Amino acid sequence: MRKLKLIEYVTLDGVMEHPGPAGTFKYRGWTVPYWNDEIAKVQSEELFASDALLLGRVTYDEFVAAWPLRSGDAFTDKMNSMTKFVVSRDASRKLEWNSTLLKGDVVEAVKKLKAQTGNDILVYRSSTLVHSLMEHGLIDWYRFIVYPLVLGEGRRFFKEARKKSELTLMSAVTTQKGVTLLTYRYAGAAI
Repeated sequence: MRKLKLIEYVTLDGVMEHPGPAGTFKYRGWTVPYWNDEIAKVQSEELFASDALLLGRVTYDEFVAAWPLRSGDAFTDKMNSMTKFVVSRDASRKLEWNSTLLKGDVVEAVKKLKAQTGNDILVYRSSTLVHSLMEHGLIDWYRFIVYPLVLGEGRRFFKEARKKSELTLMSAVTTQKGVTLLTYRYAGAAI
């Protein structure tokens, strides 16, 4: 059975997206000063241990607008060549970038993906999708990359949860720049 793994960038106050110009959201602008080889290594290890991405509609739209324009390094080439599964309410939506639309009940579709043979499936961002999957215990492993700053405003990752999710800490590593990588497994997941 494949594991579904979440990687999420958040600030100490839980912000995952910070307001940018004209009310738009900028996802990573605040992460750039903290990026270093330690984070790059961990991100590469997780990407190369996976063979698919699971993305919500908004994250897919942002990723497909940027990643296919890049090439020439192993991380980018892996990202571009991976299979992507996209969740959208628009069943007629046309996708590109090695992407397949998950139709019907998302929970059942993700259960089927996890039951297939293959490597891990990564979820980046996609908070609406993630919250649905959390409620059904479908995320096996969580990595929160916590940045040592408080933004005070922005889209927060954690919203009102309808169901309690218990997590077990697997590791906590702090980079030289003060970013903490917290890795948890869902308490109900098989090891």
